[in-house]
Formats: sequence, C-alpha cells, structure tokens
Amino acid sequence: MAAAEIDVDETLVRALLTEQHPDLAGLPVRVVAQGWDNVMARLGQDLAVRVPRRAAAARLVEHEQRWLPELAPTLPVTVPVPVRVGRPSSALAYPWSWSVVPWVPGTRASDVPVGRRGALAGPLAEFLLALHRPAPSGFPVNPVRGVPLRTRDEAVRARLASGVVPDEARALAAWERAVAAPAWDGPPLWVHGDLHPGNLVVADDDALAAVVDLGDLTAGDPATDLAAGWLVLDAPARAVLRQRLAARYPVDDPVWARARGWALSMASSMLTSGPEHAWILDLGAESLERVLADA
Repeated sequence: MAAAEIDVDETLVRALLTEQHPDLAGLPVRVVAQGWDNVMARLGQDLAVRVPRRAAAARLVEHEQRWLPELAPTLPVTVPVPVRVGRPSSALAYPWSWSVVPWVPGTRASDVPVGRRGALAGPLAEFLLALHRPAPSGFPVNPVRGVPLRTRDEAVRARLASGVVPDEARALAAWERAVAAPAWDGPPLWVHGDLHPGNLVVADDDALAAVVDLGDLTAGDPATDLAAGWLVLDAPARAVLRQRLAARYPVDDPVWARARGWALSMASSMLTSGPEHAWILDLGAESLERVLADA
C-alpha cells in the first residue's frame, strides 16, 4: 500500500468542510476507510467525504467531478456523483481537490461470498451496456486501463516471476494466450477501469446497490471491464453475464479472451500488493483460480 503523502484524519476533513462547506461542518465525521489513494469519511447519515491521501489520486477525483454528473443520468446503477466539490486549501496546507458524495448503504461485494453474487450478473451487464459507448474527445487518459493488453506484458510477467503468484506456469500460459488475441479495433469506449468486488456495493437483498470508485474512468478496450466476469462472479453467474452481453460481445468475440487476460493481470497485481489488506490477497487468489479454471 502506497504511503500517504498527507495524513488525512477527521480533524482535517472537518477543517476542509468548515472552510468550504460550512453548512455541512456540524455533521458527525468518522473515517471509515483508508484506501491506496483516498480516505473515506462518513459525514452524518447520508454523505461521505472522499479525500486524496497522495498526489496520484488527486487527478482521479477530478475525473469523477468532471465526468460523473454527465454519465450518471445514462447509467442504470447508482454511481457516486459528487454533491459538493472541494478544492485545494492553502490555509490548511491541503493541495488537492476532494469531494462530498452520497453514502450508499450496503456491503462491499468482496465481503459477500461469491456464491451469493449471482444476482449481480444481470445488473452488472446492464451497467456495462450503458457505459460502454464511444467517449468524446478529452476523455481522461489512463496508462494502465483500457489500453492494449500487450502493453501490460512486462508488468504481468514480472509479477508471475515474483514467486508470490500460485501456479506460475499455468498462469503464464493463460496470459500468453490472452495477449495473442486480436486487439480492440473499435472506437475508444468508456470503461470504469477498476471493476472488482471492492468497488461494488451490494444491498441487503443481494441486489447491486451501486458501482463506486470511478477514479480510473477512461476510454479504450471494453475488455478491461469485462474482466469483472472472473473478478466478481463464479462460473454460473459469469455465464449469465456473457449471455446478457452476447448481442454486444458474442461468445466467440476475442474481447472475452482479452477480458480473461485483464482478470489475470488484476489478480496478479492483487497477489503482489503486500499483506496490509488480507481481503485483497484473498480476492487475487480467488480470481486467479477462476481464470485458470476457465482457461
């Protein structure tokens, strides 16, 4: 986990609110998550504050601020459109943009057993069908999402050779097959970029309540997002996802071979992320197992 460049705590969050959104500053503030890029603090009952903890995340928050208000009305699933925009504060020595977003009740899908995630397949397909459309010029460029799969070859091979990824030989063979698949030759399509179970919120009835963390939003090869078939779902639910998407992405389309490769790439990244978050290591191991079982 990357070291924080600025320690974001409840005192800083309240100070930023007091300075820029004083009508919200009296609400209870409680830090509930420390991610790679952002700190999430719950604000009262219905809001949350998303505050970058390092410079690399600041532009990702700005992508959400710029594009989510435009994209959200076209999507069938809730996404965290900022309700307030925060700016850098020289008085508080805080240099980056930040957001106040709705709080979505529910459970992170990574905390829901994969066998209970089957109800997500249909809504996830509808989300992808709505999101995957040609992006306008000026879309946010992301060097590691939506790009040709072959550009990830050096990084993936290094992770597979690190000794921490199980079944290296089978994983490498699966990776080489994925990289050999024909590249995307269509227009750049909007992609979420990081569609794994940690970024899906599940309601009490196991329905999909929200898709969150769109900081990696970019445009390019939709296979990046279709990797969710292996990162999120088991084989029966993945079959449902693919059937729901078949009119756009037929079962023999090479996009699915690349999607499996993207899932392998993301799983290997999770497995080499270090011991700070056990759930990420577990997610990586489970995802890799599903990729190899389906390869």
